[in-house]
Amino acid sequence: SSQLQGRSQEILFIQQSRYYAVSVSICETNMALLGYARVSTSHQKLTAQIMELKSSGVRDDRIFTDMMSGATDEREGLQRLLARAEKDDIIMCTKMDRLGRNTADMIHIVDACYKKGIAIRFLENGLSTEGTMGKMVIQILAAVAEAERERILERTNEGRVIAMAAGVRFGRKPHHKSAAALELIRHETPIKLVMEKTGISRATYFRLKKLGPGS
Repeated sequence: SSQLQGRSQEILFIQQSRYYAVSVSICETNMALLGYARVSTSHQKLTAQIMELKSSGVRDDRIFTDMMSGATDEREGLQRLLARAEKDDIIMCTKMDRLGRNTADMIHIVDACYKKGIAIRFLENGLSTEGTMGKMVIQILAAVAEAERERILERTNEGRVIAMAAGVRFGRKPHHKSAAALELIRHETPIKLVMEKTGISRATYFRLKKLGPGS
């Protein structure tokens, strides 16, 4: 009798252990794999990106897409994805440039998701904000974005210097009647008459007057 009782307790413990294991498994898989795909023009196809996301385990009904220019903020698919994503979910994207309009925009999205406990994984290079390395990945991406901004600024300044050396003038273009107005001002023509004859504004009149009679 005591042996049977011991045996039944052992079976109950095994059953409870299995139940616990199943419960843990369900809890661990509560997260969702979500996917995002975007093309910049109507001539491009989403097919390749969608196939890559599906082969990585993303369900077809959990893939969000946009087919439009990356220069606009009206990305309905992305907005629906971000509204759907919850803590512990993973958003998968084929490439980094598919997620944001530019590097800075991509960093903003990645960081906002990270703060909500949502990880992002890029399939092309294997970068991911999951786990303990997640914050480091974001910092690296931010450094890349800053370097990109500095490079663009440097190129812009270089182009400006070259253009100025070639005689290109920057700033507001002079009024097409500025020369005529300046001539009238030199002859001390009243402001009202100068404005009527040339069509220049009051501000332009005083700016020309400051140039002086020798200009």
